[in-house]
Amino acid sequence: MNLIDLYIHEVTRRLPERNREDIALELQSTIADMLPDDPTEVEVKQVLTQLGNPAVMASGYLDRPMHLIGPKYYDVYINLLKLVLPIAMTISLIIHIGTLIVSSSGTQTVATIVLGVFSQGFVQLLHTAMQTIFWITLVFAIIERTDKVADQMPVTMNFKTWTPDDLKQITPIPIKKRITKWHIFGSLLWTAIWVTVYFNASNLLGIYTNRGQELTFETPIFNQDVLQSYWLLIVLIIALEIALAIYKALKKQWTNKVAIFNTVTQIVALGILIVIFTNPNLWNDTFIIQFNEALSINKNVETWATQTSRITIAVVLIFTVIDIVDGFRKAHL
Repeated sequence: MNLIDLYIHEVTRRLPERNREDIALELQSTIADMLPDDPTEVEVKQVLTQLGNPAVMASGYLDRPMHLIGPKYYDVYINLLKLVLPIAMTISLIIHIGTLIVSSSGTQTVATIVLGVFSQGFVQLLHTAMQTIFWITLVFAIIERTDKVADQMPVTMNFKTWTPDDLKQITPIPIKKRITKWHIFGSLLWTAIWVTVYFNASNLLGIYTNRGQELTFETPIFNQDVLQSYWLLIVLIIALEIALAIYKALKKQWTNKVAIFNTVTQIVALGILIVIFTNPNLWNDTFIIQFNEALSINKNVETWATQTSRITIAVVLIFTVIDIVDGFRKAHL
């Protein structure tokens, strides 16, 4: 086969069987009109170069796109993925950890809990990400193939052709004031982690001993019953942190209102922490005795618990002040 026949074959093999013969004849005629009598191979190559890639040529004869997501919807597709993916992954992780907490019998080993949170959580995140990408891609692929409008100019997030008036709706956000979606995801992830640790503290935080090749949990730091008694206050912190994350997602930047909301959340959390850590029954006496013996510390249980609580509150207070100040600093950049 000569170059012309090969070119026509490459075009028509991409087309429905019923149309191939007619389009082959049309292409044969078009190429013949573009060539001089008795053309050379160089002249044939020049004409075929003008006609372009056979795949592109074939797409012109089809009533459907030869791409999954074309330029018309690609920008909307990517922006929607960036918006939905972190939210879907966060919700999935929170549900996973919530299920783990509810199903916890209080007798699991530390290895079981840690592996459940991290390994299964990672698998859950990966599964959610794949499902989210699949369904959003499927929806846009269907939109591409059902769109009969000839205009293929890229559309905006409201699925309309861009106009200069769209610029009026844009408020440039300085990089230092910007709140990214991954920042929001990270804050929600942190909430999910500390909640898991809080409600499973008796199985996670404490003294471990190495027996043979197995790390065994021996004595918890805290009395889990005391921690559980503050569950309503913990739910309040969770609600505030989730509400703050949603508010940040809506504002997309640090403002005075965001900084004030952040301040309220931090102060409430600090106040609840103080209430919990000033409870004299919070610390497990057995842990304090074993800890003192291990470090050769000669302090009674009450003194040790009081000093440790004060140090913990002081450290959290410092980080709380830093976070509050940083929020207002970013709001005024």
